[in-house]
Amino acid sequence: MVHEMIDGTYRQTNLPNESPEYLAKREELRLAEIELLKTRERVAALRRGLPKGATIQDYQFLEGPTSLDEGDGPVRKVRLSELFSYAPHPNPLPRGEGEKAPDRSLVIYHFMYGKKQTTPCPMCTAWIDAFNGVAHHIAQSVDLAIVAAADPSTLRAHARERGWDKLRLLSAGESTFKYDLGSEDGEGHQDSTISVFTRDSDGTLRHFYSGHPWLADDVKERGIDELNPIWNVLDLTPQGRGKWYASLEYGTRVQASSG
Repeated sequence: MVHEMIDGTYRQTNLPNESPEYLAKREELRLAEIELLKTRERVAALRRGLPKGATIQDYQFLEGPTSLDEGDGPVRKVRLSELFSYAPHPNPLPRGEGEKAPDRSLVIYHFMYGKKQTTPCPMCTAWIDAFNGVAHHIAQSVDLAIVAAADPSTLRAHARERGWDKLRLLSAGESTFKYDLGSEDGEGHQDSTISVFTRDSDGTLRHFYSGHPWLADDVKERGIDELNPIWNVLDLTPQGRGKWYASLEYGTRVQASSG
């Protein structure tokens, strides 16, 4: 019965006691879900089709040791260009197998922490929790890093509390990176943003895309919802999103069912 069209309804289960009213509404929902899928694909295609973005400078960041277990020093300077990794070219040039192709994009999440934002943003923290959980999957196709205004030791201390062990954690230091990309104002107030960068074959760095929670004056916190599985899971339930809001108070513990 599941995956069969019966009486005008594409069945999702083998349950024999689903009411006609339920089945009719579930079919209406299924068709809406298909339209949502098509809309997502259209939006993604529009994004992929953006023309070449503005050229940008090779910003300098500060980064601690690879492992959070190694303390916070020494701190090294790293350029934006060094955050790109390269996959072997599918058709190596005559110069040999070492030829590389700039075929990966760099995704940076701007973390609201540092300067005027003296405590870590709870919602940003939830986003980064999710990124850390899937970082090994993302790394198969793109490079990912987290950038905050906070100094390396402060950023890494919060990362240890959260268990962010699969992410590159960078301080923007004295650079204008966050201001230029719109995640910081002239007074040091922070905002969450996600940015994508590309690198031309000649090494030219370009901004490809940036997204903010604020999409419009009346859309102030929904602009990057699709990047976080929390909302998608909550939206599956009859309770929906409710009044849930991320908090640092519950940490990383999971409350198991009492049965």
